[in-house]
Amino acid sequence: MSDGSWMLKSYNLRHNHDPATDMSGHASSRQLSADEIKSVKEMTMVRIPPRQILSSLRQRNSNLSAISRTIYNVKKQIRKDNLKNRSIIGALFEELAKGGFTYDILHNSEGRITRLFIAHPLSIKLARIFSNTFVMDCTYKTNRYNMPLLDIIEVSCFNSSFYSGFAFLEKEDEENYIWALHVFKKILGQGNYPSIIMSDRELALMNGKKNVFPSATNLLCVWHIEKNMLANCKKHFDRGEDCDNFMLGWKNVVYSMNEELLYGNWREFELIYKEKKSALDYIKNTWFPWKEKFISVWTEKYLHFGCRTSSRVEGAHVKLKMYLQASTCDFHQVEQKISLAVKHEFNEIKVQLASEKIQIPHNCNMPLFRELIV
Repeated sequence: MSDGSWMLKSYNLRHNHDPATDMSGHASSRQLSADEIKSVKEMTMVRIPPRQILSSLRQRNSNLSAISRTIYNVKKQIRKDNLKNRSIIGALFEELAKGGFTYDILHNSEGRITRLFIAHPLSIKLARIFSNTFVMDCTYKTNRYNMPLLDIIEVSCFNSSFYSGFAFLEKEDEENYIWALHVFKKILGQGNYPSIIMSDRELALMNGKKNVFPSATNLLCVWHIEKNMLANCKKHFDRGEDCDNFMLGWKNVVYSMNEELLYGNWREFELIYKEKKSALDYIKNTWFPWKEKFISVWTEKYLHFGCRTSSRVEGAHVKLKMYLQASTCDFHQVEQKISLAVKHEFNEIKVQLASEKIQIPHNCNMPLFRELIV
């Protein structure tokens, strides 16, 4: 029109296409039934990925029109329903209290959570029973807030591992570690403090342990040491075979069982690789100051149940992330997945303990011990 406005006139309001023969293009046709939504919820709880959930639903209903986005939308609605109009943090605290969790929390001046420690009641029960040896390490990509997660792992009498506590930290410094370890110390209670704490050479964590658990012996992971050795010394060898022999020689030093053997193996090692001065200097300056924390002549004086590496906690990181499935979970979702992981481990140990009570070791299955075995 002359004033710059537009006018729309309708001349024919009939459909300009034939009726749809395939309704799958309409979102309403892709909705799931109440039973299917219940199945999605159950399969989500046992960590089945959305695509496999969809495949399972299609096996039950060959005419199902749902797509992957349908499953994601249902999962989102389930999370929303679980909150029950509560904030994420409000739901977290309510369910921590309801589940009997022990927890501690710190906020900054803006009210944002900077530290959060949680321990499941089953974890606390086991931690107080098997309190000799703990393995500690941080992992990443477990939550949407990009906070490092300190995993505290313990070794059971069956040589298996279980989660003892989890601490979300603002950053990996001595102050944060000391706070987390103090909370954990209170949870363990007097008389249940660890004798051995295994870790990699994280100086802030090591200083925190020394401050909070001064009587505990801090051992270093030999696997991490070998990994660092390889990364720093491989460049000094032209052939991979020579580097492998160098690492074998180093292992002879690490696993020396007495001081005489240790210094003999070290002198031989120095003699063979005297031309690799840079590699030897790296060992002397970086690792020898910590020799009493990883070389067998000293570590075998302590009851560590063969725990010489932090591979247990590395495996625990992987297992936890399998439960989490994504690195974008909020605290409420992480707490729910942690609870599942802890309950699974507790049941494994419980069943194993019950089995040990009824199984007779082969070397004891003889008439001499018949009256002792009831």
